[in-house]
Amino acid sequence: MSENSFPGWHGTTIIGVKKAGRVVIAGDGQVSLGQTVIKGSARKVRRLSPGGHEVVAGFAGSTADAFTLLERLETKLEATPGQLARASVELAKDWRTDKYLQKLEAMLIVSDGKEIFVITGAGDVLEPEHDVAAIGSGGNFALAAARGMMDSDKSAEEVARAAMAIAADICVYTNGNLTVETIGG
Repeated sequence: MSENSFPGWHGTTIIGVKKAGRVVIAGDGQVSLGQTVIKGSARKVRRLSPGGHEVVAGFAGSTADAFTLLERLETKLEATPGQLARASVELAKDWRTDKYLQKLEAMLIVSDGKEIFVITGAGDVLEPEHDVAAIGSGGNFALAAARGMMDSDKSAEEVARAAMAIAADICVYTNGNLTVETIGG
């Protein structure tokens, strides 16, 4: 099958919500190949503990690429304990300049409970303006839904779960089988 005719992997929606001193990162479980659901229970949100400092990360994109990035992030966090922003910037710099890492196709949302960042292969380390970040196939749907709920009485987890449910109703590459990790507060 030529590279142009390969249908491609789809199926990740990851959201990070920071509210009332807590951060929740939630991810759906769907992985699709073209129009076929390959797996409905993938786990795309992980808890890391380099040097005893808790970090939660969610990834969208190629699984192997994401695991490579998570390993690199752990190494950066071990070198700069408790400094998520610095470790994220160092990872983004490596990702942007290293010829091997440049080929990786994934994005990350990471949090230590105080800060939340989106890290991209373009060298970006983005802190969301409205305490909500989302990536992946249904990311824009989840982002819009969560932003609409941020002024409500809902907790960070309730906002994340409700936003993911809305994304799953709209995006064919997103399902309601969630992995949810909470950190902070």
